[in-house]
Amino acid sequence: MSELLQADSLYRFYHAGDDETLALQGVSLAVAAGEVVAVTGPSGSGKSTLLACLAGLDEPDGGMVTLDGERLSRRPEAQRAALRAGKLGMLYQHSNLVGHLSVAANVALAQRLGDGETGESWRATLLEHCGIAARSAARPSQLSGGELARAGLAVALANDPPVLLADEPTGELDEVTAQRVLALLRERADAGAAVLIVTHNPEVAVGADREIRLLDGRVDPTGQQASS
Repeated sequence: MSELLQADSLYRFYHAGDDETLALQGVSLAVAAGEVVAVTGPSGSGKSTLLACLAGLDEPDGGMVTLDGERLSRRPEAQRAALRAGKLGMLYQHSNLVGHLSVAANVALAQRLGDGETGESWRATLLEHCGIAARSAARPSQLSGGELARAGLAVALANDPPVLLADEPTGELDEVTAQRVLALLRERADAGAAVLIVTHNPEVAVGADREIRLLDGRVDPTGQQASS
């Protein structure tokens, strides 16, 4: 399988006065096309820092992130942003929507920021597929929690990215909506995307192809397993 997302020996340190926090200590992982990987671990284990480095929103102090064969780390922010827009979809626990824009306009904005290869037809198909077409003219403040999650997923998929990162995608959802969002993520993996989900939910981890557990900024070798 082709590895679409790769992290090699990531280190990230934070300083506050004389105190140093070792957020990541040599974390390596890879997610292949067609694979769903769950990253788990207790609070403070480095999950959020790892996700920020994988998305190019934060720079590691050591190591490298590669996205669909292109180096993401240690490049100017404009280049990282262009790579994110075209090759990476981010599904946040909290809304990734622009508040004054409609759902459809949010998806269109994400498309304009990307490579421009997807268009109006894909946008309509995407809104329908995510179950949010009927609310495409609504603004985020007019949506329910479940609708916000589906709209956020539509934005993440706006450019049909090869890599999807999801931050606690079921954290604030009812069970029915959570299962629908997870099913959509699995569909994208089945279509050839690499999907990485950061989660505290053991049921989400069980549904993934593999689980990678972080502990104190390191990959816990006893926590890596293939899910049944």
